[in-house]
Amino acid sequence: MTQSVPEIFGSKVFNQTEMKKRLPKDTFKELMKTIEEGKPLNIKIANAVSHAMKEWAIEQGATHYTHWFQPMTGVTAEKHDSFIHPTEDGNVVMTFSGKELIKGEPDASSFPNGGLRATFEARGYTAWDPTSYAFIKNKVLCIPTAFCSYTGHALDKKTPLLRSMEAINKQALRILKLFGHDEVISVKTTVGPEQEYFLVDQKYYEQRKDLIYTGRTLFGANSPKGQEMEDHYFGTIKTRVQNFMDELNVELWKLGINAKTEHNEVAPAQHELAPVFSTTNIATDHNQLTMELMQRIAKRHGLVCLLHEKPFDGVNGSGKHNNWSLSTNTGLNLLEPGETPYENAQFLLFLCAVIKAVDEHQDLLRLSVATAGNDHRLGANEAPPAIISIFLGDELTEVLEAIENGTGYNGKEKEYMRIGADVLPKFKKDSTDRNRTSPFAFTGNKFEFRMPGSSSSIAGCNIVLNTVVADELEKFADVLEAAPDFESALNALIQDTIKSHKRIIFNGNGYDDSWIEEAQKRGLLNLKTTPDALPYFVKEENVKLFEKQHVYSKEEIESRYEVLIEEYVKIINIEALTMLDMAKKEILPAVTSYSKSLADTILSKKAVCESMDTTYETAVLKQTSELLKEAYEAVNVLSESIDQMNALSDFEKKANFVRDDLLSKMAALRKPCDELEVIVDEKDWPFPTYGKLLFGVM
Repeated sequence: MTQSVPEIFGSKVFNQTEMKKRLPKDTFKELMKTIEEGKPLNIKIANAVSHAMKEWAIEQGATHYTHWFQPMTGVTAEKHDSFIHPTEDGNVVMTFSGKELIKGEPDASSFPNGGLRATFEARGYTAWDPTSYAFIKNKVLCIPTAFCSYTGHALDKKTPLLRSMEAINKQALRILKLFGHDEVISVKTTVGPEQEYFLVDQKYYEQRKDLIYTGRTLFGANSPKGQEMEDHYFGTIKTRVQNFMDELNVELWKLGINAKTEHNEVAPAQHELAPVFSTTNIATDHNQLTMELMQRIAKRHGLVCLLHEKPFDGVNGSGKHNNWSLSTNTGLNLLEPGETPYENAQFLLFLCAVIKAVDEHQDLLRLSVATAGNDHRLGANEAPPAIISIFLGDELTEVLEAIENGTGYNGKEKEYMRIGADVLPKFKKDSTDRNRTSPFAFTGNKFEFRMPGSSSSIAGCNIVLNTVVADELEKFADVLEAAPDFESALNALIQDTIKSHKRIIFNGNGYDDSWIEEAQKRGLLNLKTTPDALPYFVKEENVKLFEKQHVYSKEEIESRYEVLIEEYVKIINIEALTMLDMAKKEILPAVTSYSKSLADTILSKKAVCESMDTTYETAVLKQTSELLKEAYEAVNVLSESIDQMNALSDFEKKANFVRDDLLSKMAALRKPCDELEVIVDEKDWPFPTYGKLLFGVM
């Protein structure tokens, strides 16, 4: 890299610097009001912006533009249009109007819509999101947009996210006005999503149908070495991986993405990238771009990036830790406790709003991360359990207990770390430890929601977080605004909230089985699977909540439930069909061939000398034959189970059948096949083993 990082950072983004340079002062000023305060944007401003944006894009080598949006597929979508416009003399000019900037018309029926659009009702609209900067990707000007139907229903993940941000902004401002913060004009949620992923050698990936079709291994015996030595975590990064990370960083920086931290994760071949915080809708855009670039750049290095939550059985899967906070336009972090949290009433009120929201809406937070892939990960000793709880740490918990009991709290002085060697620096300890087993942990001045899966858009969980906290802030504001005495009402509200919702606070080991029993006693939900969680989406009280906060309409909720439950069934169905294909076309023939070679060896030995020992060959042949029979029978049972599922009338019934029947049939097929892998000669096994996949990148 010949240029410095500051020189390349944001070079592919039509950011504030470029806009200020290229737009008239008044136009720039009006645009910034739209970006910072949510003011409406008129067509005159849009025309000026579109012209400047087009000129900048052409200088960057772009010939096309696209409205870049996030449909309910969970990935991004784009339709490219060129800037060319024909002239009367048979030539072309390069144009881009404000109308083209503001609105696009992709097909709205071919994307998942949950019944909001019939196949013949094709019209849909994309609408420019001016709060997220346009950027250049593959020489195409990408304009972040929302996506809605002809009837005005949101068909994407961005629209409800923006609505949820407006909801929490509105209610947080009411609270801040009560505390005298008249200078604050906007409150935004901020997010820093930590992204985990695996890298495997492309030549091994291409030999495995399960990785190609499903993103995870459906068969595979454990490698002799897994993660038990714990030597990969924060270990020296391999050269090929470092080269990949270096190129990834440069491309992310060009797009204005604050890629900050990179390291090896716990499992072999697993890694993590973490960015600096940004506004939630921008963080969501950036995370989608990060996942796309990870997969594209990996291939340039002969690697494949796996974003599935559980690509390999027996080693840790991948999550996406969603670090969430609230910040004002004046730079105030509303979840910053300060030096004396016991006396910080404003912080305590916002903290209580989050605690109450998480307790009352455990179902929504759980279903916001419910996917077929994440079901493999949640509850294992590698990720938070499926039970929602909050970790606050000792100091904050003691503060809340003192408030609840009406007793004084003597704040602890900061301790200095004493490591035992004089040469080492002394520094202040944090007031609390970190709890990696907690699904929702307070980590100093933010909450870390550790449950989202690595492949998921962070829009879903943040829509829920923003909405449920906004609703509690609204209730708090209603009480406090109507109170004759603000101070006494505030103190009573904080105290009552702690008493009523302390059951959700748990600072212990979330991996311990005793927590499951304890959580049940507390009345906390344990929604273990996606089919268990998703029906809560369409519960009447949850529909009313989203309607009240103007985040989803009833029709939009029902459509998303239908999309999510259908997606779950389709993913498992693809996995089951892939298992049948691999078993019938690869595993069973390979084992049959190996068995024949054993039988031929036995016969050859006996032909030479009847008394020649064939104990090993006979024992292995007997074992493989028994397992081959078990695998063949499991193939037939799984095939019947798939037929039974497909005969069911709706996707909710299919999802329950998948959970209760199909998954166990898939496991029953995998078991003998994985046992056979350990027995069959490696040269005869039809696809690369875990050992090659996990340790094959040098």
